[in-house]
Amino acid sequence: MNITKENIDALNAVITVDIVADDYQTKVTSLLTDYRKKADIPGFRKGHVPMGMIKKQYGKSIMMDEVNKLLQESLNKYLTEEKLDILGNPLPRVKEDFNWDADKFSFEFEIGLVPQFEVDLKAKHKVKEYKIVAKDDLLEEEVKNIQTRYGKMSPLETATEHSNVTGTFVNEEKGINKKSTFLVNDLKGKKNEKKVIGAKVGDVIELDTKKLFEDDHKLQHILGVEHDVIHDLDVTVSLTVEEITKTEPADLDKELFDKLFADGSVSSVTELKEKIKEDAEKQFKQQGDQQLLNAITEFLIESTKFDLPVEFLKKWLATAGEKALSPEEAAAEFEKSEKGLRYQLIEGKIMKDNDIKLDYKELVDYAKGFIRTQMAQFGNMNPEEKELDDIAGRILQNQEEAQKLQSQLISQKMMAFFKENMSFKNKEVSYEEFVKEVYK
Repeated sequence: MNITKENIDALNAVITVDIVADDYQTKVTSLLTDYRKKADIPGFRKGHVPMGMIKKQYGKSIMMDEVNKLLQESLNKYLTEEKLDILGNPLPRVKEDFNWDADKFSFEFEIGLVPQFEVDLKAKHKVKEYKIVAKDDLLEEEVKNIQTRYGKMSPLETATEHSNVTGTFVNEEKGINKKSTFLVNDLKGKKNEKKVIGAKVGDVIELDTKKLFEDDHKLQHILGVEHDVIHDLDVTVSLTVEEITKTEPADLDKELFDKLFADGSVSSVTELKEKIKEDAEKQFKQQGDQQLLNAITEFLIESTKFDLPVEFLKKWLATAGEKALSPEEAAAEFEKSEKGLRYQLIEGKIMKDNDIKLDYKELVDYAKGFIRTQMAQFGNMNPEEKELDDIAGRILQNQEEAQKLQSQLISQKMMAFFKENMSFKNKEVSYEEFVKEVYK
């Protein structure tokens, strides 16, 4: 057997695998001998069928199977030993005149090579790192929300400016079907308020989502839609009124504080606001970090220039899925996935150059942390270590779940690396300001 590689250019090459009879004949002969021992053909005793008959009946198919097995094994071994960084998988070149009766077989494979490039993390850029702070108006609003949640509620026959309305918002086209409760005077504009004031249980009200509430965050929560969709949402939803109530706000006293914090850590409105601020800014930090990672990704894709073996990748995409794609479909698929592929290569380069690794133990520990958080939400604050190990083991056996957790952990490691090795333009904003700047 002989394997050679011919470079077409810096990004494309052809691997040729030459196979002769000596490479596979011993294995084929052994398999034919086994077939002969087991063959049960009328007119012959078992194990005494003439070898010529066995060869005639099974020889060619066995030979073809063995050649294909040998071809795949030798190709994979060659790629590993030569340490070739390739994109996608090798693509066989189809030969119209291929002859399985020849003495020598020659197979050719096109490969796309990973481009060589450098990543400049110190390059001039305008990536912003947002510090999202919980300002006084947000804290006041959350205090009022707490007073409402723990207040005394009584039913009303008709909706008033200060009543709570519970109902189901529906828009089939956008997949909206969410039961929510809102305060009538939280609606933005007199037009919307007038539609709801005076409504009774069972009434159906048509409302426009555009500027329905003062901020998009509230609208997102009430309609149950994704964050990146909400700022462009401009549809009509039907609201079926199911309940109308009025709430007498709870007093901000020790009884309420103890309900909220049984450990006695809060004993005043000031301390309550500090707790609210701390919890809110933890959540804001997660959103801020995600936005920062998105901005870094866009910057690196834009600033790190390299060519790709485009035509090879289109041909590979046409055959890589369960369903074959037309050239036009493959081109469209490449266009959709090009940015993701570029960042994947950039990320891989950074990880390799800076020895950023991910071992299985880290992945297990990360999975256990994720499970621990989930269990805490359901009241199990101190799960046993063995229970966490068992659940993590089961989750990581699921390839899809394991890949998802691995991707999250890599993103976490990359975020830490970028913060240590890049400089950003820092900006302190409220949550509302953050949403306006990033999502609009």
